[in-house]
Amino acid sequence: MSTTDFLSGNEAVAQGVRLCRPRVIAAYPITPQTTVVERLSEMVESGELDAQFVHVESEHSALALLMGSAAMGARTFTATSSQGLLYMAECLHYASGGRWPLVMMNANRALALPWNIYGDQSDSLALVSSGWIQAYAESAQEALDMIIQAYAVAEDPNVRTPILINLDGFVLTHTYEAVSIPSQAAVDAFLPPRDLPLGFPGTFNLNQPQSLGVTAGPGDYTVFKYLQHAAMLEAETTIAATATRFAQIFGRGSHGMIESYQAEDAEIVITTLGSIAGTVRMAVDALRAEGIRAGMLRLRYLRPFPCGALADALFGKPRLHTVRAIGVLEKDISFGHQGSVSLEVKAALYEHASRHRSLTIPVINFVAGLGGQSISTEDVIAMYRALEEANQAGQDHDFPHLATPGLTDVRFAGMENFREQDQHQDLA
Repeated sequence: MSTTDFLSGNEAVAQGVRLCRPRVIAAYPITPQTTVVERLSEMVESGELDAQFVHVESEHSALALLMGSAAMGARTFTATSSQGLLYMAECLHYASGGRWPLVMMNANRALALPWNIYGDQSDSLALVSSGWIQAYAESAQEALDMIIQAYAVAEDPNVRTPILINLDGFVLTHTYEAVSIPSQAAVDAFLPPRDLPLGFPGTFNLNQPQSLGVTAGPGDYTVFKYLQHAAMLEAETTIAATATRFAQIFGRGSHGMIESYQAEDAEIVITTLGSIAGTVRMAVDALRAEGIRAGMLRLRYLRPFPCGALADALFGKPRLHTVRAIGVLEKDISFGHQGSVSLEVKAALYEHASRHRSLTIPVINFVAGLGGQSISTEDVIAMYRALEEANQAGQDHDFPHLATPGLTDVRFAGMENFREQDQHQDLA
């Protein structure tokens, strides 16, 4: 029997971890992640969770400890945020290259300087190429469900890749909602204990010695990286199958790679990720009431990137209307270019365009929510209006064929009251 409790996103993550029975938890507090490991420490202290709880001296040490524990076959967990995630950067590559099936939660938070404790997604997106599967939750319920599924995916023999589950700082980590908590028996049936056979790759055993962390020359190194890449691609199939199995057992909707909202017949679509999707849905509903065919696509995973699912959702058949303008709303910027998610989306669209030589539509990158800046429904509606304007302008221009594909535009939200001279005075 499942139970329902009123939980924050952080507490939902802690409950999901408890149900997965990790044997080792590495803890180093950093706002706004801290309450995750605080709740887990209480569970270990009370005997509710049988695990070794280790309070390490840094985030770097936290991940190093988990790699060693995973090498002995233990299921593990840790959580971090912002500068802490970046402090782990060296170990992130070690963990993915070692193919250890770690699960880590990241409370998305802005990066310094200036110091800022509020939520944007610049921390995890800065490390999207670290070899970790990356998922982005919208709600506390989805965060709990994603944690349980993450262990099943990471530990699949065909994947063996660490997973980072991201929650928007404060907006999701500290906001409370009703969360359905499955029974321990149901989770045990879905996720058996990690009992690995003797000599399982990537684990130590005194009866069958092997070497980990080896050195490789150019040829062998390339083979290792190819196999790592192939496993990441294989993860897309495993994620979909795991989500379907989860839905069958727990009775909740399948949490696959991508979510579509009113996009089946949409002419203007915003693609986004994380908790802001709720605000985008409200904007879509408001515009639909006006007769405007607006829609949303939410990316649950950025790695592996769901190129096929994205193209099918935007251009697949059957569609009642053609998508005429696309927006990418994200909480980060790759300085000197555009947002990281926009680059991913445009690369996927270019792949589609290279096979269907008629894709010449505007793509606008909306950079918003930096440092926790508020994004209102009215802000999102204004973004949709901009997409409509770009569509109208595009009908009067011959876009360069397959150039990007379509119009490239980057727009910063929340700059209406910015005065450069005041900013310079503040910095001085």
